[in-house]
Amino acid sequence: MSPESISILSVNVGVPAIIGTANGEEVLSGIAKQAVAVDSILLRTLGIAGDGQADLEAHGGVDKAVYAYPSDHWRWWEVEKKLLCAPNTFGENLTLAGADENDVCIGDRFEWGDALLEVSQPRAPCFKLAIHTGRPDVPQAMTLSARCGWYLRVIAGGVVPARQATLLRMTTRRSPTVRESFLALFAKAPNSDALRRIHDAPGLSEAWRHAINKKIATFQG
Repeated sequence: MSPESISILSVNVGVPAIIGTANGEEVLSGIAKQAVAVDSILLRTLGIAGDGQADLEAHGGVDKAVYAYPSDHWRWWEVEKKLLCAPNTFGENLTLAGADENDVCIGDRFEWGDALLEVSQPRAPCFKLAIHTGRPDVPQAMTLSARCGWYLRVIAGGVVPARQATLLRMTTRRSPTVRESFLALFAKAPNSDALRRIHDAPGLSEAWRHAINKKIATFQG
């Protein structure tokens, strides 16, 4: 049975900064975040106060206001990939404990202090994660393992606790899980029925729905 609450180990924010270079050009990103040093913080529709993104087409926005990653994966990363983990290793806003992609469904809603969040889509890794971790193999390892974390939209903002906090599950739609939704897009041979179920999941972001729709079209073509 899925846990009704998920512990928040760390709340992390950061503003865009140069994190390295790619193809001879400087890369600007908000992926390098730091744990907040306050007891509570304001959560708005577009994210946590003090947080920002450089590429608003690929990151941020209403459907990707908050990125959460499970610390439950740390042991796998450290043992299998020799990647030392800590809060914000993966550029997340919320470092969580007690649940992973198998436990959380698209459209699930969680209360966090005065705020209400809704799971909108998995995270698709990009080259900036490789720069941030100093490991070019990390994005591919995340894709192959589906240890991706998930984005949440802010249904209702408010003041949220940043220490000894939890996400309390208020509703679940019994929709496809985050892991199922991730694998449907990235698996080499996904099931067409599963693709359609994910496409129709209430709460799924329009960006992920569009990508799933393109995948469905390959079956029809």
